[in-house]
Amino acid sequence: MTESQAIALFKCLADKSRIQILKSLIEEEMYVERLSERLSLTPATISFHLKKLVEVGAVNSRKEQYYTIYSINNDVFNVSILDILKEKSEEKALQTERDENYRKKVIDAFFEYGKLKSIPAQRKKEHIILEEIAKAFEPGRIYTEREVNIIIADYHDDFCTLRRDMIADKLLVREKNRYRRATD
Repeated sequence: MTESQAIALFKCLADKSRIQILKSLIEEEMYVERLSERLSLTPATISFHLKKLVEVGAVNSRKEQYYTIYSINNDVFNVSILDILKEKSEEKALQTERDENYRKKVIDAFFEYGKLKSIPAQRKKEHIILEEIAKAFEPGRIYTEREVNIIIADYHDDFCTLRRDMIADKLLVREKNRYRRATD
């Protein structure tokens, strides 16, 4: 089930009459007049709701002589919500683009000519800045504390705070006064 199909199904299920129709159809297949009697709703109302349920695939219909018989589509309801959430989002590319635009905006706001103007107070923005500084470290290479301080000092004078925060954000790993860039 795609994301848009799930949204349509959930919107359709957000109606008490439709839930009552589904509960009746779980017990047995029915036609409009039978559902109308059972639920004390007009046949026109039942037909309206059944049309919506058929559109989202929650209910199946078939012709038998003069009647259209409705039954519940078990396949739709056997899908777990986790399966729906694990589906690739149709918005994923748009979300990624928004994230990249936000990232660029933060970098542009806090860096000037390759130097960090100030350390952001907001953790999310600081993490973006720290990720940008971490790119200066070669993956796999071991650095002394002095080398780390020199690299970070190229970006900002408060290299102690930035070094500490890079370790806290797991961008740098410290082992016995030796540092390395954390693997991605």
